[in-house]
Amino acid sequence: MAETAMQYPPSATPEEVWALLREAAAIQKETKLQMQETDRRMQETDRQMQETDRRMQELVESQKETDRRMKETDKKFGELSNRFGELAEHLVAPNIKEKFNALGFTFKKVSQNIQITNDSGGHAAEIDILLENGDTVIAVEVKAKPKQSDIDDHIKRMELLCAEDHRKRIVHGAIAGAIMSKEVRNYILKNGFYPIEQSGDTVTINVPKSFKPRRW
Repeated sequence: MAETAMQYPPSATPEEVWALLREAAAIQKETKLQMQETDRRMQETDRQMQETDRRMQELVESQKETDRRMKETDKKFGELSNRFGELAEHLVAPNIKEKFNALGFTFKKVSQNIQITNDSGGHAAEIDILLENGDTVIAVEVKAKPKQSDIDDHIKRMELLCAEDHRKRIVHGAIAGAIMSKEVRNYILKNGFYPIEQSGDTVTINVPKSFKPRRW
């Protein structure tokens, strides 16, 4: 029986080997370049993230500074408003009794900064100016520039005053302002309060003939 010869695959030529080596080297080089590009992009991303963090920190610090300045401005504005209020009281109080008496009242006593207490004796509210005679009282709230909310607050203040006044006198209210818009003045009249407006170095109380002050 004849012996069968083993068949081997043909050997690669030197040219084919060099081609394979060149291809492997090219692939390795491309892979290295891709890895370098990936590293570069990661570094750029990291740099951008650091820059974003820095800007966010600057924004936070800027917001803190803005908040601080706003608080400081609010504080100064509040102090200025209080000074305007004090000035308005000094302008209103000396003439207020004569102005109301010219309307037919007979007030003899004018007091300022009257404290209203609650049932437990604590501070509930404060009346800027209070005019009194035997059976009638007018509580005046003084603002540099009254707003509608100030009138609403004075309504609550009147209710507290009436609850504390055990003599059950006739109680009226008034709003005084150095600067008073037409809308606010109409709202004052609508709620039955006397509008007291600054005029030079004195005050005026102008009400329509149909005006009826609210009795609390």
